[in-house]
Amino acid sequence: MNKILFYAMTGEKMCFQHVLLNALDLSDAGCQVRIIFEGASVRLPSQLSSEGNRLYQKAQEKNLIAGICLACSHALGVYEANAALGLPLLDDMSGHAGMRSYITDDWQVVSI
Repeated sequence: MNKILFYAMTGEKMCFQHVLLNALDLSDAGCQVRIIFEGASVRLPSQLSSEGNRLYQKAQEKNLIAGICLACSHALGVYEANAALGLPLLDDMSGHAGMRSYITDDWQVVSI
């Protein structure tokens, strides 16, 4: 079974929609999939949640979201909003969300 980590960096909602589409498609095909919000993308979870974005909701229901970068949430002023969502705030790489544990566990990383 393939293991795919989507490491989202961009804050562009349209680009992230495609992350969600691909993550859900791969999950439906039997792949293990996780999504990490890093960089500018940390602004998106509260926006997608408040909009009731159906792809985001489906990804949450399928437990595809690994978490949100803690340091970037603070730096971009969205820490409180992200913390309120109840998703893990990741800080395993000098306060940021690292990918090493995924790579050492043979996950394929797709950075967008």
